[in-house]
Amino acid sequence: MTVVATSLFGQLDRSLHDHLGDLVRQAELGDDPTALDLARTELPKMVAALRSLLDEHSPDEHGRCPTCRSRRFSRRLPSPCRAYLTAHLCLVIAQDAHPRARHVRAAG
Repeated sequence: MTVVATSLFGQLDRSLHDHLGDLVRQAELGDDPTALDLARTELPKMVAALRSLLDEHSPDEHGRCPTCRSRRFSRRLPSPCRAYLTAHLCLVIAQDAHPRARHVRAAG
């Protein structure tokens, strides 16, 4: 049973990473109409997927992520889980460090 689950996950993982790689290549190498088409069709899907993932990691009434919490009665201080930290790092912090992203945000 584990081999089937691992095989299925491997296929899903490979398919998702291939799709994301294709999107990045099209955005980086495509012409302006291709980039615009990607923005209009793929960006809303990506935002919805990320929001759905982050909804699963929303903090509970104690400020802890119920999905990532390792122990039921943990006394750790409230803090963002890795999913929130990773999203913030990749989308906000990395964007601030990328000169073109700063230009796009200022123009928009």
